[in-house]
Amino acid sequence: MMVFLSIFQSVLAAMFGVQSSKKYHRDFKSSHFWPYAVIATLFVVIFVVSLIFLVDGVIATAQNH
Repeated sequence: MMVFLSIFQSVLAAMFGVQSSKKYHRDFKSSHFWPYAVIATLFVVIFVVSLIFLVDGVIATAQNH
């Protein structure tokens, strides 16, 4: 579970461009690419779907007024 949280934190920090140099180098020393790719893909999908629902809700609210 701790590994998942570490990977999730690294992906989240990288998405927003605030990854520390120390963690950046530690992540690239990891021999496994796939956990980072899977979590990053899931994050992007959830982020995009959330934006779609948010925009849809705002448009629906604006049309009702």
